[in-house]
Amino acid sequence: MPLTPEQQAQIDEDRSTPRPTLRAVSEGMERHLYVAHPVLDHGLVRVIDYMGDDGAIVQAARVSYGRGTKAVSNDEGLIRYLMRHWHSTPFEMCEVKFHVKLPVFVARQWIRHRTANVNEYSARYSILDREFYIPAPEQLAAQSKVNNQGRGEVLSGDEAQRVLDLLREDATRAYDHYEDMLSQDGQQGLARELARMNLPANVYTQWYWKTDLHNLFHFLRLRADAHAQYEIRVYAEAMCRIVKDWVPLAYGAFEDYRLGGVSLSGRGVEVLRRRLAGEVVTAENSGMSKGEWREFEGVWG
Repeated sequence: MPLTPEQQAQIDEDRSTPRPTLRAVSEGMERHLYVAHPVLDHGLVRVIDYMGDDGAIVQAARVSYGRGTKAVSNDEGLIRYLMRHWHSTPFEMCEVKFHVKLPVFVARQWIRHRTANVNEYSARYSILDREFYIPAPEQLAAQSKVNNQGRGEVLSGDEAQRVLDLLREDATRAYDHYEDMLSQDGQQGLARELARMNLPANVYTQWYWKTDLHNLFHFLRLRADAHAQYEIRVYAEAMCRIVKDWVPLAYGAFEDYRLGGVSLSGRGVEVLRRRLAGEVVTAENSGMSKGEWREFEGVWG
């Protein structure tokens, strides 16, 4: 389970003591505050704190002195305009701090987004728990033959079971040795900062991850995409559901223009114009590379 009974009791206590405030409050986000949303087999995402709402975005765009200076419909139109034209600073007025529990190999992929403030659980100071990510059978796939960083067909039968057994056995053995190095009978154990190097990449770590809405949208655009690696995508999808409740107008625009939209190169625009004019455009006369043409056809047929 992602949470121990003691951790859940602490969350329940935090949520049972509301505090009055004069700052902008998002009712949708208040429902998520401190709540742990399970991800994978032992992971979680939960909101620790946040600042701003849809109103903060339009207020910053207009640099107004207060809230409610325009109708909600106008607010939505402005937010959609800002998203459509890639204006970023108004969305930076909203911030959120997440507590995330995730496998180390997912964390190393996640940290490539260098636009957040991060503080990770220290395995130099503390001992990591005996928790490992073991994929569900339907997530065990062979290497893709067309994408060097993707998955192909799902493994099945004896091969899938063999892989699962190896993952469990290797993780268990590595953690047994980790514990053994930390504490030996009658002798001083190895330093934690050295013993941790023996742990596998599927062991769980935790961090606080604080970012603004503009950079969060960039993260979600890449990691909630259907082509993203499953193990990080499920975290992004959980965060999408939270953000949708936090800033519904901004998320609606993001979902339309980023998640559901596509961008075109200059050559792509030209090919579409030629097609609309009735010309038969092929890979050979498109001016695109094979990869570009394959991606273009994947969207436009």
